[in-house]
Amino acid sequence: MVYADPMKLSRRAFAGGEDIAAMVALAVAFPDGNLHVVDLPYRLASWALDDPANVALWVDERGRLAAWAVVQSPFWAFDIVTRPDAETDLFPCALEWADARGRAARGTLHERASWYVHVLADQEARLRSLEEAGFACQADVGEDSWSRVLLRRTAAAPAPAPIPPGFVLRPLAGAAEVNAYVDIHRAAFDTKNMTPGWRARTLTAAHHAAETDLVAVAPDGRPAGFSIGWLLPGENAVGQIEPLGVLWDYRELGLGAALLTECIRRLMARGAATVLVETDTYRTPALGLYESAGFEPIREVLVYRKDFSSE
Repeated sequence: MVYADPMKLSRRAFAGGEDIAAMVALAVAFPDGNLHVVDLPYRLASWALDDPANVALWVDERGRLAAWAVVQSPFWAFDIVTRPDAETDLFPCALEWADARGRAARGTLHERASWYVHVLADQEARLRSLEEAGFACQADVGEDSWSRVLLRRTAAAPAPAPIPPGFVLRPLAGAAEVNAYVDIHRAAFDTKNMTPGWRARTLTAAHHAAETDLVAVAPDGRPAGFSIGWLLPGENAVGQIEPLGVLWDYRELGLGAALLTECIRRLMARGAATVLVETDTYRTPALGLYESAGFEPIREVLVYRKDFSSE
C-alpha cells in the first residue's frame, strides 16, 4: 500500500460520530502498534470527547486519517494512534498537541495535575519521544512504581467458576440499568469518573454486544459486580474484557472469577478465538485472577508520567 507524502499531512478539528468510527478503524488496521484496539470504543465513549477541543485528527492530502490524539480526562491519559508511515512525524507532533491541550485545560473540568501515556515497551521511538517531551517512566520509581501488562487467552472456553449462593449473573438491563451500573462502577474503582452519559454511549458503541455486558446481582437484588466483553469480529475474532469490577463488600466470594469465566465463555460463543485483558502489574489479585483463568502475558506496557502542577 502506498501512502501520501507525510510532509503533506495536516491537522483538523474533531467532527463527532463519523470521526469516532474512523478513529477506531485506524487502530483496527494496525493492531500490533496500538495498545487499545478491541476495547477502544469503550474509551472513545468517554465524556472527554464531549468537548471537541480534547480531540485532534491529522489527515493526508486526500483526507484520509493518518493519526489522532485524545486528551482522556477520565483516565488522566493521552491516547495517540498513528498510521505506521506517519509515526515518525506525527507521534511527537500529537504528543506536543496533547501536552498543550493539557495545559489549556487548567481551571476546567478536564484539568489534571499529571498526565500519563501508556505505551508498549517495544515501541522504542515512542519511548524516546516521551522522554524528550519531559515524561518519565514509572516502572521503577520506588513504592509508587507503576507498569501494566497485556494478557491473552487462546484456549477453549474455561469451566464456569462457581457462582456464590444466591447471586445471579445476567446481562445489563440496557439503558434502564445505566444509573445503577454507574454507582457500582464508581464504588468498585473508588472514582467518580464513570458517568451515565458515558455508560449509555457504550451500549451503542462498536464491538459491544448486550449478551457480553454482564452484571452480578446479590441475593437482595442489588448489583454487586460487572464485566464487559468487547468483540472485534472477523475470521480470527478477538475479544477483550474491559472493565471488570466487584464491590468491596462482595470480594473474596469468587464473584470476580464467576464473572470472568462467564464473560470469556460468551465471547467465545460469539466467535472469539482470542480474548485479551490488560491490568496493572502491581494489582496482584487481579493479575492472579486472570492468570488462573488461563491468560498469559504477551506485551509489557510502560506508563509515562508528566507533572503539570509545579509549572
